Amino acid sequence: IETLQPLSFQPETLYQYRYSLDLQLDHVSTPSPRGAWLRAEALVQLQHLWRDPGGEELLQVQIRDLKAQHEPEEERRQDGTGGAAAEIALSQEAWAELQQPVFISWSGGKVKAFYGDEAESILISNLKRGIVSLLQLQPHAGTAVEEDVSGSCEVTYAVSNHSITKTKDLLSCAKPRSGFASVNKIFGVEWQPTSKSQYMVKDDLLRSVLAEETHVVSPALRSTTGIKISSRQQLQLVSPPMPGPAVVAGQSLEDALAGMEGRHQPLGMASLPFRRVCTHCQSVSDATHPQNSPHVLPQQFLRFIQMLRSAKKRDVLQLLRKAPEEMLPFVVETAVAAQSVASLAALSDFLDFSKESKSLLEKFLYAAAFSPRPSGELLHLVLDKLDGKQLAPEVQETGIVAVGSLVGKLCRQKLCELQEVERGVKTILAGLRDAKEESEVVIYLLALGNAALPKTIPTLLDHAEEGPTAITTAAVSALRQFPARHISSKVKRAMRRIFHEKRKNYEKTCRLAAAEILLDNEPSPMDVINILLAAKELETETATFLLLKVQNSLRADHHPARKVMKDIMGDPQINNYNFFSKAGISSSFSGPLTVTQDLLSTFELDLLFLEGGFLRKSISDFSLLSHGQRLHAAQVTIEAQGMESMLGENVLEGEEEPELMAGMSAIFFDVQLRPIIFFRGYTDLMAKVLLSNGEPTSVVKGNLLLMDHHQVIPLQSGLQVAIKLQGGLGLDISADMDVSIWEQELKTSINTRGSLAIDFQAELDAPFLQATLRSQTEVETSIHFDTNLRFSSSPVLMCLQLREEQVPYREIFTVSKSAGSQSSTARKGRQGTVPGREFALHRANSKVCNLLLMAEE
Repeated sequence: IETLQPLSFQPETLYQYRYSLDLQLDHVSTPSPRGAWLRAEALVQLQHLWRDPGGEELLQVQIRDLKAQHEPEEERRQDGTGGAAAEIALSQEAWAELQQPVFISWSGGKVKAFYGDEAESILISNLKRGIVSLLQLQPHAGTAVEEDVSGSCEVTYAVSNHSITKTKDLLSCAKPRSGFASVNKIFGVEWQPTSKSQYMVKDDLLRSVLAEETHVVSPALRSTTGIKISSRQQLQLVSPPMPGPAVVAGQSLEDALAGMEGRHQPLGMASLPFRRVCTHCQSVSDATHPQNSPHVLPQQFLRFIQMLRSAKKRDVLQLLRKAPEEMLPFVVETAVAAQSVASLAALSDFLDFSKESKSLLEKFLYAAAFSPRPSGELLHLVLDKLDGKQLAPEVQETGIVAVGSLVGKLCRQKLCELQEVERGVKTILAGLRDAKEESEVVIYLLALGNAALPKTIPTLLDHAEEGPTAITTAAVSALRQFPARHISSKVKRAMRRIFHEKRKNYEKTCRLAAAEILLDNEPSPMDVINILLAAKELETETATFLLLKVQNSLRADHHPARKVMKDIMGDPQINNYNFFSKAGISSSFSGPLTVTQDLLSTFELDLLFLEGGFLRKSISDFSLLSHGQRLHAAQVTIEAQGMESMLGENVLEGEEEPELMAGMSAIFFDVQLRPIIFFRGYTDLMAKVLLSNGEPTSVVKGNLLLMDHHQVIPLQSGLQVAIKLQGGLGLDISADMDVSIWEQELKTSINTRGSLAIDFQAELDAPFLQATLRSQTEVETSIHFDTNLRFSSSPVLMCLQLREEQVPYREIFTVSKSAGSQSSTARKGRQGTVPGREFALHRANSKVCNLLLMAEE
């Protein structure tokens, strides 16, 4: 391994280096305005002041004659290319701070310590850190962990002749924590950085440094709206070393520093985060409600969140108290999403769970449950509002599932040790132990599914194996929300016992759910074979459904069981007519909705029928897959039981007569909501049929903050770029079930309307330039899923329709810059409409739909 001689600087000698910095920020997407360009040059003087016998040196680093330039908007040519550069005038205070020297303890290329004035401006201090970091190197090949302006990072050195190449792994850098990120990585950002530095050394002296880095940052779901940052630093010895000041006297480094003028405290090498102060922001005290309509657009939702994050408690409280009744839910949602200390304190004072309407309290609880990065304070507020109060059942149930969601998200943020989390877990487990009614037990089990804590798996397994049908179903459903790494051999053994009915008989939906856990979590070949063998003994509809699930896994490239299934299906003793000849009307279908370079969105529909031809259960699932992450965007389950007895059909021998009931449960963005019962019992059904106002049941309606990301990227120059991503969704999902006893028809309808706004920004902060690159995306969509079932004929006729209305979208790209007293803004945009479409599910469905639709005409 080639090694250069240890580097050193000679006593009583002045070294002068020419320093240059080139920085470019640009939108990745087109059309977009030209980004921000910055160039700076300076003379850097380096002097050896003191050395101890071990070779450690004290060096003084001082910046002289700095000049900065940028490209003003008005200088650009008509073709969009760059024009003449303009000088940036620095303030007197900035000049004075820039010329104040800093000191480093240096030994053979390694910066051991950094000394400066902690009262200095953060931006100036960081710029000096960037220059000092260029002196961090080693004269031999190998891998090391170094601390510099980027933090404590893994670096790799290669040495050849008089050249040293340093490659820094910026993703490995540990630095003081700043910013925040959404729990769901799919709603975060993708960051791709590179860093390489070239050092030229001759005669044990550092001759030049060339450091280059790039950063490409984009929303995980949409890389086309990304931003690219390119930076190039150079340090070049401009003249032979000259005579300098005499060596400083002192027995130690501290003595030597004490003899220098000014204040010299030991400082960290890592860049300090800088937060830009908003000078033109609207304050809450001056704000008016966005409009006198409850239909608030997500862009307005995001703007209000920003206002509330900088507001004081009294202003937020006043806003809540003065809000018109129709706008109050919006203000509550915004205050929860802002999640500042002031907004949570105002909500605590304002919300009275003994007086407020059920709908407002549920709005507050669901806003908390959907929070993209909840805090311990938010969970504390929810627990306090629920504790010891006599609440309406709907509010109590919503509160419990919200606590489960908050506990799970806090643990995924590595905050499981918080007292509030421990209190939340105890609240759920205590409620589960004390629950008397079956419906109460179900709610607490679903809350455990939202939390997805590995330590609660034994509790869920106990209820899954021993409980009645509703409880078993809820426990298995909760287990399905756990990541695959937590589906252990113990869980799989329990699911085998349920599916193969080793201990007792289970209702068919419970058995199928257990089989799906086995199939969806790295199944063993024997599990798959045993499930297929068992299917031969199942009733026609159950077997049909199960075999279609197996076949679906073969078609889905992303399915974890695909390889195992493919190997098994190569065996003709398994893959034959005898196994796959079941001809029921149950179905399982899955397919892609949208495919881009960043996103695969899929739709899956499961329909399970009873032997008499009545719909037992339907599950429609919209999932998102992006960069290895999966998210249940929406999963709606509609169940109906007891319909066959109501119409005079005989129940199969050996089965208990089920209670007449229809209901729905839903998962949105990985949060299980409380189930909704359409009717329970014949009397309730008739009352709702006769008294129905024809309005669908609202599942969820309001504004959700999906994306909330703030990241500070320290550049090697000491400058920094703050990345901000916010995404707001205005969502309105309703479901309806219409049972016509006279016409013997069952119709279900799930309507989803959404309006999404994404605001992505990169802010560059330097002592001489501030620049902001921003992309704003707005999309509106509406998806309708209808089921029409006619059971007056044999076989039962069923038509499924999935359609999407036209999707309008708009993108705006903005570049804003401020240098000295000058500021400018450039903006470009584009808009369009994606045509509506109806999805062809499968050929047999299309034939039945033609029959039913023609009959209606």
